[in-house]
Amino acid sequence: MSRQTRGRHARSRDPRAHWLLLCLVLPAMFAALLFEGWTNHEVDAAKSRRDCTRPVPEAVAEGGPVLRIDGGRVKSSAMPARTVGLTFDGGPDPVWTPRLLALLREHRAHATFFLSGAKAAQHPELVRRIRAAGHEIGSNAYTGADLGASSSVRARMELTLTRKALAHSAGTHTRLLRMPQTTTVDTLCGAEWKAARRAAADGYLLVAADRASRKPAQGVIRQYSHTDLAYHEARKLLDSRHVDRFTTVSAGLRLPPAEPASTVEKWEGTALVWVKRIGHAFVRGMAWVLGVAGVLGLLRLLLLVLFARTHVRRLTRFRPGSPWLREVHEPVTVLIPAYNEEAGIESTIHSLLASTHPHLQIIVIDDGSTDRTADLATWINDPRVQVLRQPNAGKAAALNTGLAHAGYDIVVMVDADTVFEPDAIYRLIQPLAHPAVGAVSGNTKVGNRRRLLGRWQHLEYVFGFNLDRRMFEVLECMPTVPGAIGAFRRDALMGVGGVSEDTLAEDTDLTMALWRAGWRVVYEESAVAWTEVPSSLGQLWRQRYRWCFGTLQAMWKHRRAAVELGPAGRFGRRALSYLTLFQVVLPLIAPIVDLFALYGVLFLDPVRSTGVWIGFLVVQLLAAGYALRLDGERMRTLWAMPFQLLVYRQLMYLVVIQSVVAILLGSRLTWGRMRRSGTAAQHLGQRLPQPEPELTAR
Repeated sequence: MSRQTRGRHARSRDPRAHWLLLCLVLPAMFAALLFEGWTNHEVDAAKSRRDCTRPVPEAVAEGGPVLRIDGGRVKSSAMPARTVGLTFDGGPDPVWTPRLLALLREHRAHATFFLSGAKAAQHPELVRRIRAAGHEIGSNAYTGADLGASSSVRARMELTLTRKALAHSAGTHTRLLRMPQTTTVDTLCGAEWKAARRAAADGYLLVAADRASRKPAQGVIRQYSHTDLAYHEARKLLDSRHVDRFTTVSAGLRLPPAEPASTVEKWEGTALVWVKRIGHAFVRGMAWVLGVAGVLGLLRLLLLVLFARTHVRRLTRFRPGSPWLREVHEPVTVLIPAYNEEAGIESTIHSLLASTHPHLQIIVIDDGSTDRTADLATWINDPRVQVLRQPNAGKAAALNTGLAHAGYDIVVMVDADTVFEPDAIYRLIQPLAHPAVGAVSGNTKVGNRRRLLGRWQHLEYVFGFNLDRRMFEVLECMPTVPGAIGAFRRDALMGVGGVSEDTLAEDTDLTMALWRAGWRVVYEESAVAWTEVPSSLGQLWRQRYRWCFGTLQAMWKHRRAAVELGPAGRFGRRALSYLTLFQVVLPLIAPIVDLFALYGVLFLDPVRSTGVWIGFLVVQLLAAGYALRLDGERMRTLWAMPFQLLVYRQLMYLVVIQSVVAILLGSRLTWGRMRRSGTAAQHLGQRLPQPEPELTAR
């Protein structure tokens, strides 16, 4: 690593401000969902009327349909003879409002439209058309919920929001109110009467409808909705010969016109309209995103299983056992970069020395450790083990140091927390018998899987990483040979300039460089190594943050592979597209999708939403079970998967979000380190035996 690069790393720090942004964005999105749900009667709907416990006052029951309540006094009014006040509730509606306006224009009639505040905010252009045609506008509350069944706070909010929405769309401050789910004054009983008195105290004039027994010739107020039936009934009434005048409520009763809205109310209405638009667009967009994400998720699972089955069944030309492929017995150089790995370095070296492939050169590169890592490796009395010391410069630099001292043409790179099965190296190098293969990925398994966090990572390694690698090999686009276990041709490594120090994901960067240089990369599932995974959420976060950050760096570095020709271009188009879609885009939108899914469970159709989630879980369980079977693992681990989806997956999504934001902000990260406990071989049940030193010279 260059001095300049080390300097940049030394000055780096993790970005923090974007967490504040995320904490603000997600609650704002959930608030928008709640507001949209409340608007559409999905949250606190107040859909049903309460039964009346007390009748309306006698003065109200015997009076006209228009009520003015002043303290304890009630004054009612009615339309003069042969005058009809046409009223339409619940609009504006993009289908029926234009038809009603055309009908009224045809008969040169005017009407009063009692509008829903939510619909007025959604369709302000229709409100302006109503106003421009000379019709009157009244309030029908914001959501059309029953005000009598609502709390006083909810009822006041219904009226206030409607007033603001109409101030923006119509520029008026209406005083006319038709309480939702009421018709004649007889329906203003019980709780409705209390709500009516509260509204009247705020200055509203209550408008009901006349009883059906009252004839138009006597003067009436008729109530219609925005439906096909109401449209035809209104047309029939407009054709009546017993009516001289069809007019608005205020004109028929000679009430003063509506006051113009204040500038403050107009601005508040504008803000409300934008909130409504954003919420509506967000809900509709999330419905589509949820559908697309679900389809893509299921498609990915299906492809993983199909390609894994293809990988198992077909006899590939890269597999040992093919009649025309020779067995590989050449000596191997094993590189072990190590920084403060005293807990597991001995187990790693002993597992390699116990390999059934005896011709080994094991090089431990101590990268400036401050513990006993180098001493413990040096004390292992075996001529095959060589220890190199260097100042701390990073993993990539340590690998390049080891590569410069490699004595053999086959190089195996190993993490210092990894324990190899005895036949792992032999199996790992067999695909190199094919001259086109430049690198081989082994099968990394989780050793410390006894706790829940370890089980989750075990499932991720088997179901995620290893199943992906089977698919990648079939599609010839393996993007990563893991640092824990990977075999390479030395000349292939030297041909791409060794291990690059440009990214934090040096293994992904190297693999992509090999593809672009014309080499093929395959997966050997029978070459098994056991690794120690993070045992705390903090360590896991730092590790995955580094992985994700480095992968994004490597994807950007090798982005031109997508437009190249030959195997390199095929790799670029397939691997980079897959990584971008399933490891960047979907994780970025996943928290919002999960938020919308939770919204669906709580406020939409909980049975349907829960059923969809359970169905998706079952599909994942089946796919994970198949992956466990392919890897020879026990099925009982599946019990941890539902909890993994609820907790672990969310953590991984946030890691991707932080990594993307860090990349966009130009932040840089250092490697850091994970505290080891030497439990890579925990699953094996015992410490690996120490082999006898090999007496032959290397």
